[in-house]
Amino acid sequence: MNQYKSLHKWMLIPFAVMQLGIFKDYWGDFLENAWSVHIHYWTGTIWYFYLIIQPYYATHGQLEKHRTNGIIGMFLAGGVCLTALSMMGRDMERTIMSMERREAFGPFEPWFFYGVAVLEIVKILSFGYAVIMSIIHRKNLENHAWWLISTVFIIIEPAVARGLQSIYVGINIENWPNVDILIPFYFGQGLILLMIIGAALKYGKMRHPATYLAIGVNLFNCFLEPIGRSKSIQTFLEAFIIA
Repeated sequence: MNQYKSLHKWMLIPFAVMQLGIFKDYWGDFLENAWSVHIHYWTGTIWYFYLIIQPYYATHGQLEKHRTNGIIGMFLAGGVCLTALSMMGRDMERTIMSMERREAFGPFEPWFFYGVAVLEIVKILSFGYAVIMSIIHRKNLENHAWWLISTVFIIIEPAVARGLQSIYVGINIENWPNVDILIPFYFGQGLILLMIIGAALKYGKMRHPATYLAIGVNLFNCFLEPIGRSKSIQTFLEAFIIA
């Protein structure tokens, strides 16, 4: 575990990226956000905070604190999954709103929100799997740690995408609604993949299954448009979420 002695410092990078990305989207209309949005934001933020302090405790002779906080962290992980699921209703509401108020939503067409909903399902399942694997491998601290670290890169995409899209739309606002919102989205995916690969290379975990999972999830995200435009997927989401 000596190689992880400085991990808590490096974990500040994705934490800062997430906070900067989501800042305007969350704090810009703070009072208008639904209760589920607030709960999801804070459970996710506290989860990231735990991923910073836990490596510190584990590598600086405070294993008892690490174990105690680990139990609390697993509770938080469940909260992240459940609150993310609750957000899917909002995705479907935005789908309907984008159909009814085309001018207001501009380039954010209904297919975009259908695609986002599917991507969220994959991220939730992958996040839960990584957390479960970290529990299974809790006696092997290196595997345990890397499975947990992978959760950062599995669920960071929404914050990065929203932040970059806000900047891109602001720069190209004179072209509204003819703005290609997928350009900043793909750029964000590239940034996340670089962070995953950089972290995996630094800690010698390029061939770890958790690394493959994080990379796979973010590559899957790149199929947002064809997934969102699929009529069969739209019908499925309407039947099981809107209904």
